[in-house]
Amino acid sequence: MRRRLRRWVRRGWYAVAWLWRRSLMVRSVAITVATSGLAVAIIGTAVMISISNNVYAQRRDQIEAESARATVVAQGIFDAATAAEDNNQTELETLQSEAQDAILSNTTSPGGTRIAIERTPGQPGPQVLQTLASRDFPDEVITDALRREVGKDTGRLSLQPVQLDDDGRREPGLAVGSVLQIPSAGQYELYIVYDLSDAQQTLDFVSQTLSIGGVALIVLIALVTSLVVRLVVVPIRGAAETSRKIAAGRLDERIPVRGHDDIAILARSFNDMADAVSRQITQLAELSRVQQRFVSDVSHELRTPLTTIRLAGDMLFDSRHAFEPSVGRSAELLHAQVERFELLLADLLEISRYDAQAVQLDTEPVVPASLAVDIVEEFRPLAERAGTELQLVTPGGHTTMQLDAKRIRRILRNLVGNAIEHGDAKPVQVVVDSDARSVAIAVRDQGVGMPPEDAARVFDRFWRADPSRKRTIGGTGLGLAISLGDANLHGGRIDVWSRPGEGSTFVLTLPRGEALGTATSAIPLPELDETYDGPRAVREDR
Repeated sequence: MRRRLRRWVRRGWYAVAWLWRRSLMVRSVAITVATSGLAVAIIGTAVMISISNNVYAQRRDQIEAESARATVVAQGIFDAATAAEDNNQTELETLQSEAQDAILSNTTSPGGTRIAIERTPGQPGPQVLQTLASRDFPDEVITDALRREVGKDTGRLSLQPVQLDDDGRREPGLAVGSVLQIPSAGQYELYIVYDLSDAQQTLDFVSQTLSIGGVALIVLIALVTSLVVRLVVVPIRGAAETSRKIAAGRLDERIPVRGHDDIAILARSFNDMADAVSRQITQLAELSRVQQRFVSDVSHELRTPLTTIRLAGDMLFDSRHAFEPSVGRSAELLHAQVERFELLLADLLEISRYDAQAVQLDTEPVVPASLAVDIVEEFRPLAERAGTELQLVTPGGHTTMQLDAKRIRRILRNLVGNAIEHGDAKPVQVVVDSDARSVAIAVRDQGVGMPPEDAARVFDRFWRADPSRKRTIGGTGLGLAISLGDANLHGGRIDVWSRPGEGSTFVLTLPRGEALGTATSAIPLPELDETYDGPRAVREDR
């Protein structure tokens, strides 16, 4: 039960936190209600304290005046009696009763009044009167401190706040003490206890009224705040929704404009901006289509003359030994450049298909580890000519996957060829590993490497980190861009790590099921500013 309660509390807290982060209206209303509630509480408390002090002060003054008057009347009754020695006990008791009646008739407390006349301890005198008290006089509230103060006979009234018991409830009261001099009986003490429950009821009513009024005021402030904030938030939400629709490609969406206030001005400005952006996007899209069509048309148109040039070049290349050395060398250069031209043309056609979103996968059952073995064996003669040792480690990737083998081979050819090209005759490792979600193929060289700003642009079209560097394999500058497109087409990605003087590592990660997204690769790479010792499988193999 306790665990379930904690789970409910946690869910409630998460829901409140979610609303607080996502809703401007909730935050505005909550902050306004909190600050208004604090202000109402402070003001209400101050008003209540002021009213309480005022009511208590008035009742205290009234009680003090009544008590003083009652004491004078009672003392007058005793003083009017003959102070002869022959005053008997009966006459004094009669005077005591008359004094009690006179005191009660001079006090008008709505909550009730209780009196007691007690003899001051240690008083000499021929007559001794019994203590006279009201039937329900609360003798326990008369403290010793009050008795001592009254017994000093300073000529002033002594007042003390007390708590009275009313059928189990504690009610406020005020005890007043004074001194009476009774002829032939000595000094007596008069105690009058006033019930202040009527004043407390008045204060309770005032407090209840202030509380209800404060709550009603806070609710009203919350309603007014929500209404005012809604007038601002609703247009903002409309603008946000319109922005999302425009970002999704619905360029004809606009914000409704009502009135001529600031929100309307904002809506008109937003619509003007959307019109301008829409025109720009339409122009850019049209320009992009024209460029794509141009590249595609030019590439197709170049195929026929290129084929003719290739045939003539092959004939010259095959007969180069019969020509003069300079002419034979020219035939070799022509043959090499025609081959490179064919590669560039093929890459341009492939890029144009990607731009036109006309690329489709032709999948078949493929074992990634076997595919990596084939590519390594294909590049081994080139690596030997470059003085580079190709190392292959395949702890994983032996499962069968549905892949477009042609495109995966093209990715690996680009990565392995670049590693040999930039490896500075140092070993190049090809590692295939896998986990539950993905299969990864890493190609690591230990050559020149790249700074972080170059590594961030390595997949850009026609971009080279060092244009002056001599190329031994050749290339079009589109290989990595096409490779990235092929990886994305499979729902995978290509990650890169590189540092100057430490080499580069490219990791192709292919998902076994759904697209990877931000999931971790089977061969993770560190950040560009961190050191890297190579894939874990290579380190363990050492």
